[in-house]
Amino acid sequence: MFVTSAFAASSEAVQAGTQVPAEAGHEGGSFPPFNPEYYGSQILWLVITFGVFYLLISKAIAPRIGSIIEDRQGRIARDLEEASRMKAESDAAVAAFEKELTDARAEASAIAAEAAAQVKAAAEAERNAVEASLSEKIAAAEKRIADIKTSALAEVGAIAEETVTEIVRQVVGVELTGAEAAAAVKSAGGN
Repeated sequence: MFVTSAFAASSEAVQAGTQVPAEAGHEGGSFPPFNPEYYGSQILWLVITFGVFYLLISKAIAPRIGSIIEDRQGRIARDLEEASRMKAESDAAVAAFEKELTDARAEASAIAAEAAAQVKAAAEAERNAVEASLSEKIAAAEKRIADIKTSALAEVGAIAEETVTEIVRQVVGVELTGAEAAAAVKSAGGN
């Protein structure tokens, strides 16, 4: 085993029961890790420490880290699969909703067209009924006007006869008979 002279001197002094002066290990005043005579033991301890750390990391820490990374990768993969499945479901739900919305719009348009046709038909029927009622009233009014005209013309002859009778009585002072007055009105209307 590599033993340094300073370590050997201090262990001999400890066994002899004497104390080693503080400068005994530091001959030449250099810092011991930089002193070339200690390089051998430093390299030995470096190899031993590196080996222990390598075994500790390779046997205990690295497998744990590896399993944690694998678990996380598996979890991430499952989460991505779940997210893609949910996206597919939501896309399908959106497509179904849009189809239902399109169907509802088409149905609403059909209902609106049918209602408009019914309203138009009802308005046309009402307009026809009003026109028929107005035609009947116009025909009745024309008939009344014709009746009034006929009766007025019939009364005009009687009024003319009375007027002729009265004018002749007042102007000439002669009383005419109804037949004479009617003949005079008829002869005047003929000219």
